[in-house]
Amino acid sequence: MNALETIFSRKSVREFADRPISDEALDTILRAGMSGPSCVNARDGAFLVARGKETLNRMADANGKPAEPLRRADAGVLVCGDLGCAFARAKDYWIIDGAIAAQNMVLAAWSMGIGSVWLGTYPQMDRVEALGKLFALPESVIPHSIIAFGYPAQAQTAETDQTAETVQTAETDHWEASRLHFETWQ
Repeated sequence: MNALETIFSRKSVREFADRPISDEALDTILRAGMSGPSCVNARDGAFLVARGKETLNRMADANGKPAEPLRRADAGVLVCGDLGCAFARAKDYWIIDGAIAAQNMVLAAWSMGIGSVWLGTYPQMDRVEALGKLFALPESVIPHSIIAFGYPAQAQTAETDQTAETVQTAETDHWEASRLHFETWQ
């Protein structure tokens, strides 16, 4: 699948089949996350991968009710920012860098037929603190988000759900001309 087909057909998947993701596929997903740009190439992302059901359940508990899909996922990735690596004059760019890494992982997974759902963590400080404690994160490492990964429970992978001809239908096309402004705000 090409990049545009992946972007236009991607959807959040919250129900997963009982089918393991191969180590090679997970490695590709993580490599995609690390391939994103970061502020002045600070490379301030850090990733904690969970595959065990007990760990995924504890991760879901720490992140609250919206993280329930982790309980059914094959893998969960906690995307973090490492302030020890962040751009010294503007450390908060780690937040943007984390969002880019997360998006890259979600798109890479979808292009391989693996579903995912982004589960917000930062700036919900109760979630940030609970995950930091759960995983004994260093003080300089701040949880950004969690992504639950697994093969979709239903046939809704990018390959089976959408074809190149139907990628930009009214159902999947989020274009809103009213949100664009050129040269001035009008």
